[in-house]
Amino acid sequence: MRFGPFEIMILLAIFFLLFGAERLPKLARAAGQSKGEFQKGLNEVTSIPSTSNTEADLENDGKTEAVDIAQKAEAAGIDPSGKTTEEVKEEIKASEE
Repeated sequence: MRFGPFEIMILLAIFFLLFGAERLPKLARAAGQSKGEFQKGLNEVTSIPSTSNTEADLENDGKTEAVDIAQKAEAAGIDPSGKTTEEVKEEIKASEE
């Protein structure tokens, strides 16, 4: 079933009556943002995973670099919470020296 120009005009008039002219742009913007977020999530799910990250994780016994560094920090007696990976690396180097 195709909508002609007359049917679209009637639908727009009904939307204006129900929601008012002020809320329609906000609704359209929210619908557009929702569509964008949905597409972004769909692309993340359907994209081909990076083999370089997977191979690096397998070489680290299935751990990411951040997890590996956090475990090294805890073994060295450093609390890694609330710090970036680079900060933790620097603290590990400082404690080894």
